[in-house]
Amino acid sequence: MFVSLFRIIKYGVQSFLRNSWLSVSTISIMILTLFVFEGLVLFNVIGKRALMSIQEKVDISVYFKSNAPEDSILNVKRSLESLDEVKAVEYVSREKALADFKERHKDEETIVQTLDELSDNPLLASLNVKARELNQYDTIASYLETPSLKDIVEKVTYAQNKVVIDRLSSWIRTLNQTIVALTIFLAFVAVTVTFNTIRLTIFSMSEQISIMRLVGASNGFIRGPFVVEGFIYGFVAAAISFAIFIPVIGFISPHLSSFINEVNLNSYFRENWLGILGYQLLFGLVLSIISSIIAIRRYLSV
Repeated sequence: MFVSLFRIIKYGVQSFLRNSWLSVSTISIMILTLFVFEGLVLFNVIGKRALMSIQEKVDISVYFKSNAPEDSILNVKRSLESLDEVKAVEYVSREKALADFKERHKDEETIVQTLDELSDNPLLASLNVKARELNQYDTIASYLETPSLKDIVEKVTYAQNKVVIDRLSSWIRTLNQTIVALTIFLAFVAVTVTFNTIRLTIFSMSEQISIMRLVGASNGFIRGPFVVEGFIYGFVAAAISFAIFIPVIGFISPHLSSFINEVNLNSYFRENWLGILGYQLLFGLVLSIISSIIAIRRYLSV
């Protein structure tokens, strides 16, 4: 058994080295395939981080009447925090709202003077509410419209934000569906291209396969070297595509960060490089080995 295994590995390596041009072409195709695979993984990461960043900026605000007691507002805050749909609630008192407003408009002298001349604070206390998911804002808004809160609530900004929230939810669904469809399509293309490239390699050795069958070689012994060859294709292609991707990440990351501050590809790559390399190797090896096994079946059934 060990002698047969040694011979299978030996013949697989020899075939890889002997058919140098075919090996280079096969590996080149697989590098492109794996490069697209890596790009798809990072595109998925970028898309999710960007959507999370946008989602973090979405909230609804509840403004309370000027005569609403602070205790009542804090009770509403606690009741909102007890809801499963609510991620966070921030209380902004009238004093803080005024201070923030003055800070934002400190360079506009007319506004500052107008506020100083007013005898009373014109701003209202509010709660800024963030939902865990975009589709949960409807539930939160319905809760805030209950009759028991009408005496203290001045207005809820959900109606103004609803169009933006609905459009963003639709965008997220569309992006997720696009990513899934693109993944399936590229996987199909990758398998088809790699299968046909490896099949071309096997076709060039069809005469040698026929001779091996005539002398009584088993199907496993005939198939073995091509599986080994496919293993080499997958391993080499995964290693090279990963090495190429490193400077690409370094080049893209600063430009992407200037566009979307929350997305740092360099940081993500440093933290997850081992997992990305592992997926690359696994995808490349499985793709090449399965393609080799399928491609050789035609010659084994003759």
